[in-house]
Amino acid sequence: MLMKTSPCIRNCCLDQQDCCLGCGRLLTEILQWQHFTSAEQQLIVSKAQQRVQARQDDIMHPAATPSEQS
Repeated sequence: MLMKTSPCIRNCCLDQQDCCLGCGRLLTEILQWQHFTSAEQQLIVSKAQQRVQARQDDIMHPAATPSEQS
């Protein structure tokens, strides 16, 4: 499957790790998107979806603060 367009959802904002809060791609992946093969793009999309899910999980279930761990 050839990906002709980027997975951008027009909610662009980068976190401290240069990961887009909208689509979950890293800045390097965004900048080089057109140079990746279809297989590479599919892998990036899969990893990006995992990043977005991990961020949502962290928001829903934040790590315990040090005072809560005692």
